[in-house]
Amino acid sequence: MGDPFIRHIALLGFEKRFVPSQHYVYMFLVKWQDLSEKVVYRRFTEIYEFHKILKEMFPIEAGDINPEKRIIPHLPAPRWFDGQRVAESRQGTLTEYCNSLMNLPGKISRCNHLLNFFKVRPDDLKLPTDSQVKKPETYLVPRDGKSNVTDITGPIILQTYRAIADYEKSSGSEMALATGDVVDVVEKSQSGWWFCQMKTKRGWVPASYLEPLDSPDEAEDPEPNYAGEPYVTIKAYTALLEDEMSLEQGETIEVIHKLLDGWWVIRKEDVTGYFPSMYLQQAGQDTDQAQSRIKRGAPPRRSSIRNAHSIHQQSRKRLSQDTYRRNSVRFLQQRRPRARPGPQSPGSPLKEEEPPKTERPKPQPAVPPRPSADLILHRCSESTKRKLASAV
Repeated sequence: MGDPFIRHIALLGFEKRFVPSQHYVYMFLVKWQDLSEKVVYRRFTEIYEFHKILKEMFPIEAGDINPEKRIIPHLPAPRWFDGQRVAESRQGTLTEYCNSLMNLPGKISRCNHLLNFFKVRPDDLKLPTDSQVKKPETYLVPRDGKSNVTDITGPIILQTYRAIADYEKSSGSEMALATGDVVDVVEKSQSGWWFCQMKTKRGWVPASYLEPLDSPDEAEDPEPNYAGEPYVTIKAYTALLEDEMSLEQGETIEVIHKLLDGWWVIRKEDVTGYFPSMYLQQAGQDTDQAQSRIKRGAPPRRSSIRNAHSIHQQSRKRLSQDTYRRNSVRFLQQRRPRARPGPQSPGSPLKEEEPPKTERPKPQPAVPPRPSADLILHRCSESTKRKLASAV
C-alpha cells in the first residue's frame, strides 16, 4: 500500500474557545494518500513550535547555511497577546504556509515530523458538550480563499440539518446516520458530499439525506442558468434513470442548474438531464485534483432513498426534465440569430423568380411660365425700373 503521506492541507477557519480559558485554535482539513479527510485543530503556538523543529531538521533548506537556498516558508512568531483580530489576520499566512509545505521536496513534505503533527489527536475528536456554558464560536475562511479581516463580521453559526433516512457509511471518511439525527454542517461541497459533525463524530454525508430544520427542503437551491457554463466530463457515466444523461469521458457540455445534492442539470445540444457533478470539471481548468476526488463516487439521489421521512409537509417541487428542455430550447432560439436564406442547393426544386419590381419615377415639380416684360416692369421696384430705363 506504500507509506502514508498527505495530499493536501486546507485551512477551514478558526474557533474561539472558552474552556479552560479563552483561546483560539485553527481548523485544518487534511487529505491523506488514501483520500480520507480528517479535521484537526491546532493552536498557533503549536504550529510555530512545529515550524522551528522543522527548520532544525533541515538547516540547509531553512537557509541557516546559505539564506539564498532557503525553501522552507517563513512563519511569524506568536505575539504576547493573541486577540481575535490577530487570529483573523493569520489565516492568509497559514493558508500560504500549508500550500508551500505541500510543494516542498518529499523528504520534507513526507517526513515523520510533519505527518505526526497533522495526525488526528484524541483532543481533535472531543466536541463541546451540551453542559458547557459557552460553546466555541466558529469563524470560516471566505469561499474565494482570500482571508481579509473585513470579510469576517462575526461568528459563523453552523447550519443544522436533520437526517431523513438511515445511511450506512462506505468508507472511513464518511459518517453513518440514523433517521432523525441532527447534524451541524461544516462544509457544503458542490459534489453533493457535506462535511458534518454530530456529538463525537465527524465525516462526509450525502446532502440528499439531509433537510434543513427551519425551512422546506431544497429551498436553498439556486435558480437555473439557461445561458449555461461550459464543463468537461472527467469520467464516463451511464444513466440509471430516464431523467439522467449518459456521457463518455472528455465530452463538452453546458451546466444549466447546479443543485446542492450534487446532481446537476446539464445540456448537450438540445438534450438535458441529470449528471453527477463529481464527474465534471470546468472547461479550461486542470483535471489532476478533479481526478482524485472522483474515487469517493457520486452521492445517491434523493429519489433513490427508501423510507425517507421529512418533517416538512410541503417541499418545493423540482422542475421536470420536460420543463428544463422546453425552457432551454426557448432560450437557445432567442439567442440564435435568424438564419438568412443561403444559396440554392443542387437537386432542390427551383423557385420561380419573381419579376423585378420597377420603381416609378418621382413626379417633378411643375415649372411656372416665364412672365412677360410688362408684368415684370409692373411688379419690380422703383430702383429696378430706373436701371432698366437707363439701360434702354
